[in-house]
Amino acid sequence: MEYLLSTEIEKDIASRYSETVVLLKELCKIPAPSNHEEKRAAWIKSWLENIGAQGVYIDEALNVVYPVNCENRDDIVVFMAHTDTVFPDTEPMPMKEEDGRLYCPGVGDDTANVAVLLTTVKYIIEKKLSPSCGMLFVLNSGEEGLGNLKGCRQLMKDFEGRVASVISLDGGMSSYCNKSVGSHRYRVEVRTEGGHSYGGFGNRNAIAVISNLITALYSVKVPVDGDSKTTYNVGAISGGTSVNTIAQQVSMLYEYRSDSKVCIDQMEKMFYSLIDAYRNMGVEIDVEVMGKRPCMGEVDPQAQADLEKRFSSIMKAYNGGTEPAAGSGSTDCNIPFSMGIPSICFGGYKGKGAHTRGEYIELESLVPGLKIVAASVLSYF
Repeated sequence: MEYLLSTEIEKDIASRYSETVVLLKELCKIPAPSNHEEKRAAWIKSWLENIGAQGVYIDEALNVVYPVNCENRDDIVVFMAHTDTVFPDTEPMPMKEEDGRLYCPGVGDDTANVAVLLTTVKYIIEKKLSPSCGMLFVLNSGEEGLGNLKGCRQLMKDFEGRVASVISLDGGMSSYCNKSVGSHRYRVEVRTEGGHSYGGFGNRNAIAVISNLITALYSVKVPVDGDSKTTYNVGAISGGTSVNTIAQQVSMLYEYRSDSKVCIDQMEKMFYSLIDAYRNMGVEIDVEVMGKRPCMGEVDPQAQADLEKRFSSIMKAYNGGTEPAAGSGSTDCNIPFSMGIPSICFGGYKGKGAHTRGEYIELESLVPGLKIVAASVLSYF
């Protein structure tokens, strides 16, 4: 396989395991909820500069960007890993090492991939290597839900027309994402006259109204477009005053997802038709768009296939010969995919519990993970 590391380089990369673990633990100590990645971004920028990276900057979206050989190039390859975590905590989260595992919320998604990418960048700087194309190393913001892919959107805007492919390091090493799942997310608020539970009995209750709306939303049969998958979910409800108050106000968070633009469009029409129906019944409803992630655009099939072949062969070689599974997902790749740019998303660790407080990674998996990421990056050098 032409993209595999030489024996000498493989040993060098594997020898960086311990320093990668130290780096990972340092990163885990720095809170980085979506839209508040300032501290982690500043730390990473300083770390890169201390190892000799030149031209590193933090853009307005809080991406840490390290361009290499990018001046006047329109063949730029992007390697990115997101700095934000799904958790809102602004204080360091609990971390423990036990039985070969490192436990910490956000340790795998996506801090481990940030650490592995940074270790690879350090190798490149130490060896004074230069890529055969333009290359952007990006530790980006806003991948998680409320980030709404803010960092990747900014990056694709700033380098519009110059990016040839995007490799997002997110998730584990056993599978890769080669198709984007689009999503629309809303906060829906219902307001009624409310009143006293006894004296105002008969007045409309906002909780009852939104319950009926949720029942209507859940009675919808999802559209189908070929082998597409479409889902919906009400993820949170809040409102009301007390047990003896007819609720005046209640809100919910609602989303639908699909890997088909046809289905996303149909779900949007359905959603707004139901909202309009309730408004026509005299119900006061406000809808706030929390975020929209696009589906696939027109990506060149051969270029996409070549990209997948390159990286799946690397993943298989360093993950015990296991063929990685391909699938759809909602990742930073949604943005380049929607622009017709060949992209792929995979990671460099093994672990479980992403998006839970019990998340952990298998520390020893960072050794093959380092080899996968290093071979992927070095395939352009």
